[in-house]
Amino acid sequence: MKHAKPIVLIAILLILALAFGWWWIQRAKPGDQIILYGNVDIRQVSLAFNANERVAQMRVSEGDEVKQGQVLAVLDTAMLKLRIAQAEAQVDVQEHALRRLLAGNRPEEIAQAKATVVAARAEVDRADQQYHRLQSISRETGGRAVSRQELDAAQAAQAVAQAQWDSKNKALQLARAGARKEDVEQGRSQRDAARAELAILTQQLRDAELKAPIDAVVRSRLLEPGDMASPQRPVYALAITSPKWVRAYISETDLGRVRPGQAARISTDSHPNEFLNGRVGYISSVAEFTPKTVQTPDLRTSLVYEIRINVDDAAGRLRLGMPATVQLDLGAAEGGVAKPDQAAGANER
Repeated sequence: MKHAKPIVLIAILLILALAFGWWWIQRAKPGDQIILYGNVDIRQVSLAFNANERVAQMRVSEGDEVKQGQVLAVLDTAMLKLRIAQAEAQVDVQEHALRRLLAGNRPEEIAQAKATVVAARAEVDRADQQYHRLQSISRETGGRAVSRQELDAAQAAQAVAQAQWDSKNKALQLARAGARKEDVEQGRSQRDAARAELAILTQQLRDAELKAPIDAVVRSRLLEPGDMASPQRPVYALAITSPKWVRAYISETDLGRVRPGQAARISTDSHPNEFLNGRVGYISSVAEFTPKTVQTPDLRTSLVYEIRINVDDAAGRLRLGMPATVQLDLGAAEGGVAKPDQAAGANER
């Protein structure tokens, strides 16, 4: 009897171990989860300058984390600053010209024009008197003392003096009236054109600093100081670290068991026993053949649907293109079916 008790205890322990093993197998049976294979995907941004100029500074390198608004590179702006100074001077010239048109003539200028009118009037009176005197002498002497040529010259001088007086009088009227409305509008347009040119150059000066549009990590540094930059030559390639997702493919037979918002667990070959949490964010509505880059146990000619699983990767363990395994827990979906607004938002992503 003394030997029977240890045997019974061992038997009980064996039964418990078998029961636990059976429970563990049943817990992880394929019917409760779907395993997918895919690759990590990250959006990328190629940054380029808007101008054609030489690069003066490159402030970050591959692997550096950058923040939104951070200056990454700077162009040589020596010539641009000279053009800005020239444009500022041109704006001042047009501003003064417009103010002169709006202010009209100075009182001294009007007085000067008025004086020339008076002088022209006096010349008209003198020419009239000379012509009438010669005409009177000619009548008294019967044309012997004054020739016809002298009378014609005096008459012509009288007409010239009258024309000059008319011209000076019109000039006085214009001086009093000031600039025409059309001249003022032309001056205003020239001023606005100079301002617009200055604004363009000022914007080009701001664009000489290449800034990060979003928080990201530098993937590639494509130019160096001294290189000629252009809108067609990227300077940096940035990887947007958030959001990240795994692009996987699901068969048609399992498609109806997956919903947007459904919970998922993601693991990689480098951390097979450490899981990242995620959720189904997008399910394609169009079938396609399995891409050759995806490692799945199914036939590669099978029709599948693309699915994206958004991943919470605060530690930054996932890298672009990294193979990943996705476990979809069929019992962990939010209510089995995602709410309409959640599904719509997921498909938009």
